[in-house]
Amino acid sequence: MTDIDPVQLTQKLVAFDTINPPGRELACIEMLDGILSSAGIATSVHRFADGRANLVATLGNASEGRPICFTGHVDTVPLGNAPWKYDPFGGEIVDGRLYGRGSTDMKAGVAAFVAAACATNAKKFDARVMLIITAGEETGCDGAAELVKSGMPEPGGALIVGEPTSNVPMVGHKGALWLRAVATGVTAHGSMPHLGVNAAYKAAHALNKLEAFEFNQAPHPHLGKPTLNVGAVRAGINVNSVPDRAEIDIDIRTIPSLAHARVKEHLSAELGEEISMNPLVDVPAVWTEPEHGWIGDVFAIVSEVTGKSPSPYATVPYFTDASVLKPALGDPPTVILGPGEASMAHQIDEYCLVERIHEAAKIYAKLMEQWRPLRV
Repeated sequence: MTDIDPVQLTQKLVAFDTINPPGRELACIEMLDGILSSAGIATSVHRFADGRANLVATLGNASEGRPICFTGHVDTVPLGNAPWKYDPFGGEIVDGRLYGRGSTDMKAGVAAFVAAACATNAKKFDARVMLIITAGEETGCDGAAELVKSGMPEPGGALIVGEPTSNVPMVGHKGALWLRAVATGVTAHGSMPHLGVNAAYKAAHALNKLEAFEFNQAPHPHLGKPTLNVGAVRAGINVNSVPDRAEIDIDIRTIPSLAHARVKEHLSAELGEEISMNPLVDVPAVWTEPEHGWIGDVFAIVSEVTGKSPSPYATVPYFTDASVLKPALGDPPTVILGPGEASMAHQIDEYCLVERIHEAAKIYAKLMEQWRPLRV
């Protein structure tokens, strides 16, 4: 089985309900495992929880040199509260758009590089290719982290992340540090607040400090400044009690020069001893200098296939599994490059343009066939 239609494969992937939480990606992973195995590609399924798994596949005949790596995730976000016009698991194609949850983010990207790998494996070529298909990306790169913890197969020579970019290569993204700040107090009856310690008031003081927080860090020339946002605040369980616990969820986006340990240390000093902090997500920024020779090859291939000349310094606003996989693979040059529309990620009636899926499969196949690794 070498002739895989990437659009039809996207439809099959969309049909799997892999909403995370809880994920349940195993059946989807097993289908991809079967497709790749039938094409003569070596695969290994890495289970890490009930109904959850990652997939690693390798192909190529070269005995030396690091492989070119492609990665994508098969979990999706929930559907949202508003009704969908199109079945979120139907993969329906209307006016050149393939609708469904995960179509753009990012099952179309996975389908495109799987189809490209099957087609490439049927040819004689010297390059080596590794596919890394993960679960649990949407909740903080959980699947990639589990894969790294269990031991990556080998270092990589380059990394392509098939997240939605409309097939425009992007050379980096900010890191994400999500923290839960907790204030504790002593509960009491609301009519006798002097007998308690109000955790909500402690949280209010912390919120003022968070609003005024400064990173004291020069901006990255292309990723810009680090940012801090308070995304959620919770305190109390009923109106007539003094709350004894308050939580503040903090979303920090970082640049390569800003160490997360330093941010946490700085924040702890600002908020004081009465506020404790626990990390929810901790993934570093990703950046590759556009002057790297392989990045030039990527841009040339994209221009050849799409007829467009992309900006060399473009970046994406979201984080990806590259935060975890890039350092684990030996810090290879990395691009984010996929067929999805970034503006449609996590949206009601999410879609991916059919034309872009075919386009991505051609780009990925050329990247595989033209890969010339440095000997290590």
